[in-house]
Amino acid sequence: MQVLVLTQRCFPVLSDAIIHNGLLQQHLQGLVLPNIMGDGGLLSSPTSITGLHLVKVQLPKLSVVLLPGIGVQLTIATKLELSGNCLVGLLSDLIDILVDVNITANIKCTNFESGTVQVVIEDCLCILGAIKIKILSGLLSLSVNDIVLNQLRATLPGLLCPVVDIVINLVNIQLMGTLNAVIPVGTAGTIHYQLASLPFTSGLFLGLDLDGAVKQVGGSIIPHDSSASALPPLLDKLLVLGLRQSFLNAVLSLLIQIPPQTFPCSPEVFSGASRLQEAITTLAPGGCSSCRGTSPLVIKLTLSGNPLILLEENKATVELSVMIQLFVERLDGSILNLLLLKADLGLNALVSIAGGRLVLGLSLGR
Repeated sequence: MQVLVLTQRCFPVLSDAIIHNGLLQQHLQGLVLPNIMGDGGLLSSPTSITGLHLVKVQLPKLSVVLLPGIGVQLTIATKLELSGNCLVGLLSDLIDILVDVNITANIKCTNFESGTVQVVIEDCLCILGAIKIKILSGLLSLSVNDIVLNQLRATLPGLLCPVVDIVINLVNIQLMGTLNAVIPVGTAGTIHYQLASLPFTSGLFLGLDLDGAVKQVGGSIIPHDSSASALPPLLDKLLVLGLRQSFLNAVLSLLIQIPPQTFPCSPEVFSGASRLQEAITTLAPGGCSSCRGTSPLVIKLTLSGNPLILLEENKATVELSVMIQLFVERLDGSILNLLLLKADLGLNALVSIAGGRLVLGLSLGR
């Protein structure tokens, strides 16, 4: 079975959802760290750092690695600005901390049911890089530096990984909202599309197989073949949406329901009307007086059968069959058919995604 393949880079999709839309920053804001206490030992004063909280998330960056048969590995690299109060002995001061953080999470999809999936983080690793500590007075002892380093390495991973888990699940909810939807089509019916199976990964792409049901008004379902299709070889790190040709044909059957079109064969309607009238008159049998009368020629176009979309490599075509009826109306109101033709039209189809919607543009081939 042929399948329509829509591709997009994984990185921009996930980066927009997590970073550029501010989701990660929003859930990190308000992060409060536990108080840091140090007894100071024999040569140093007791130290306490309280009210340590996140002030700003600097320059978050996202990278994506596809894990074949498992899922996706996300790495978030950022700098966290922290601020709090520092008390060394009897000296109180403000403390500012800038810490480099790399968070790596392995994400797997599971529990597929009714077109939806859950995501779980199987491993979350938080590694701290360079840490810069500054106090307002500028006097920073080695003991304070060591206490802060040890405490951040002990506490930050346990605070950041749950935030990443929340963000990933929110992104999953957003994506499921776009991959499981019912779209009304005027008075014709509805189109319901959803995931057909668990997302699958290779070293090259993350694949989402879509299927659905097309219902006419009254509840009858337009049948189509829902068997799975193999995807063609693809480039690296792509997010792939696959739509079955049979499902698209069912959708077209609902969308393209054109009633018969009837119009007079006159120059006001189209420029070649006079030549067409003359040609039909010439073809008419000699004994047909009605064929050569003054009654105007009438053209009727009727869609025959259901439209079909044909998918080939880098090409899509929509085929339509149209019945063309040419007739005249006698004085008594009866119809005299002069010509009946069947025309098979092949329309070039351009498939794209715009505004979160699948757009199908049709044009006559040349």
